[in-house]
Amino acid sequence: MPVTLSPGQLTGIVTTLRASGCVFAEEEAQLLTSAASGPGELAEMVARRVAGLPIEQVVGWAEFCGLRIAVEPGTFVPRRRSEFLVRRAAELSPRPAAGAVPVVLDLCCGTGAIGLALAAALHGASLHGAELHAADIDPVAVRCARRNVGERGRVYQGDLYEALPPGLRGRVDIIVVNAPYVPTDQIALMPAEARLHEPGVALDGGPDGVEIHRRVAGGAPAWLASGGCLLIETSERQAPLTTAAVSAAGLIPEVVTDDEWSAAVVIGRRRSDQ
Repeated sequence: MPVTLSPGQLTGIVTTLRASGCVFAEEEAQLLTSAASGPGELAEMVARRVAGLPIEQVVGWAEFCGLRIAVEPGTFVPRRRSEFLVRRAAELSPRPAAGAVPVVLDLCCGTGAIGLALAAALHGASLHGAELHAADIDPVAVRCARRNVGERGRVYQGDLYEALPPGLRGRVDIIVVNAPYVPTDQIALMPAEARLHEPGVALDGGPDGVEIHRRVAGGAPAWLASGGCLLIETSERQAPLTTAAVSAAGLIPEVVTDDEWSAAVVIGRRRSDQ
């Protein structure tokens, strides 16, 4: 049950949040109030938010593509811009033969939000969902992803493709990736709630921001099915470098963008004759 507050008490929380730098103080006050089980927990949650923790880590979940995704302290918070990646992946998913479903891999999965949202989108498109696999190197992320994915797929821990079972080789129709793409020297410029409370392994993309993208693209052809697609979220600034990595791997590249969310995705298609 949400905590019942007087108008004055709610105003006090809004004032406290705004003073700490929360831009959407009114919305966050309502969210915290609805998530707390009592006045004591509400006070603790407000204190954690004022201390700089992302609101999603404080309340324990994030909304993503209409789903409620569990978010634990120390995990990467799903961004709304990544919904563009999900939409493009859903558009590209193949229509398998009767009785079959697309095989989806969410690499660098974090909480598992992208893979889950894509599987949900495919189910909504009457494709009977997807065979979902996800992997991350961070044990905290893997624990959270397993909590979210449950019986709807399998989550592995390890370094990129090394985490995957050999039986997936050459079977994956869609690989979706939100790997880190912030250049190392720009991490210090990120908002404090990200750089202080989200894992560095989920933010740091190396000297030019695409170090992980090169490794992802380089290994993708061995895991993609004939005609399968790799989709990597990137920035418009990094997109040419991500495109070069995809092209160097022998995939056919394409860049798609969304101005509303300042989102960019590089698509790499495996040729049917590869």
